[in-house]
Amino acid sequence: MVKFHIKRPAGCACVSMEGTGKHGGDQLSIKKSEPVLIEPETRTHSGFFFLSNLDQVITTFVHIVYLYKAKKGGGGRDTLSDIFKQSMAKILVHYYPLAGRLRLGSDGKYNVECTNEGVLFVEARANCNMDQVDVQVITDDHSETTGKLFYRSPGPENILEMPLMTAQVTRFKCGGFALGMSISHCVADGISAMEFIKSWAETARGMPLTTKPVLDRSILRSRQPPKIDFPFGQYAPAETSNLSNISNPFQGEQILTKCFLFDSNKLAILKNMAMEDGTVKSCSNFTALTAFVWRARCKALQMNPDQTTQLLLIVDVRSKLNPPLPKGYFGNGIAVSSCLGRAGELIRNPLSFAVEEVQNGIKMVNEEFARSWIDYFEVKRAKDFRLPSHFIVTSWTRLPIECADFGRGEPAQFGCANLPKDSGFFLPDGKEKKGINLILDLPVTAMSTFQELMLL
Repeated sequence: MVKFHIKRPAGCACVSMEGTGKHGGDQLSIKKSEPVLIEPETRTHSGFFFLSNLDQVITTFVHIVYLYKAKKGGGGRDTLSDIFKQSMAKILVHYYPLAGRLRLGSDGKYNVECTNEGVLFVEARANCNMDQVDVQVITDDHSETTGKLFYRSPGPENILEMPLMTAQVTRFKCGGFALGMSISHCVADGISAMEFIKSWAETARGMPLTTKPVLDRSILRSRQPPKIDFPFGQYAPAETSNLSNISNPFQGEQILTKCFLFDSNKLAILKNMAMEDGTVKSCSNFTALTAFVWRARCKALQMNPDQTTQLLLIVDVRSKLNPPLPKGYFGNGIAVSSCLGRAGELIRNPLSFAVEEVQNGIKMVNEEFARSWIDYFEVKRAKDFRLPSHFIVTSWTRLPIECADFGRGEPAQFGCANLPKDSGFFLPDGKEKKGINLILDLPVTAMSTFQELMLL
């Protein structure tokens, strides 16, 4: 058996934790073991690891959960946990920055100190079968149910003290299990996170890595002197005071997160709506759905006709650079494009109007945009920069969710939790990915209106 290094996190004295969540009147209870730190199997690099300006934009954690059905002859709980822990120790040798900790430099930007402390791993047991937990529950009941499928450090969260990744394996009575992970967005965006998970899974199955990680991020250093050729002023907080917000008339209301399924039929209807007046000749599922949701959100929030609404699009720039980022690049390769419009104009015009706005927002992201975005952040510095929280749309519909096969089969379902405020998240539905799950948050009253507007 392969030896792997485990130690207890400093200051952790808990032996077990228990949480409950409700689904359909049934109570979900989960008992968690004491968390341990999984170190790289062999000593890796020391010192500090450079993070590019693209790594500085979103500093929250990405929360991912996979659900796996029971597999006949799959072995016991101890065997399952050993597979995850042993393979984690091995893969961290290749992805050694994940075993380090964030540090804040004198320039106000983050980097990683390669301390080899490791990632945090937790084993858990649920008192029910896995069929009581699905993507809808993960989203709609995220604070009660999904929160139990991840490990969260007790006490106030300080990203400079937290592990850059945590993993929790929860076994259900039926033999199925959940893998809940949290990964710092400072070290990986969605594409890189999936590439890591694929490599971890390949290691667990005893296979060589299909793609070895490229850790060098110097290709994304800012130009000297910085050259900014795009008007990024709309991202500055001082410039967005008149933009849409949900403080009125919904101040004090509870914020709900809901999941809406758009199957292939609904997506076809949306694309036909977008092109029926002839203005738009073609559009993707992403642009049609984004435009539709942007308009519906404006209606649900009862925005004044003259009120400015801002849509932020998370765009992958890997292939837009010259040369493109190398295959296996591990880090953030995304930029943020902004679409601005008047709520009344957006609502009054046909869907094609909003679709064109979204298409233009995507088209503007080329190499010069990406380089200017990097340079803009260099000038503003991290301490002076923040994304305005108005409406941010991210799509993971093309990510290889099925690659997370740790030897027990492909995941049956996939979901995300604890999404950023004022965001819309697109996830693939089903193995064939023909549908899209929209995850979105709104105040209670606005959500009721939004649900009605989603009926096609």
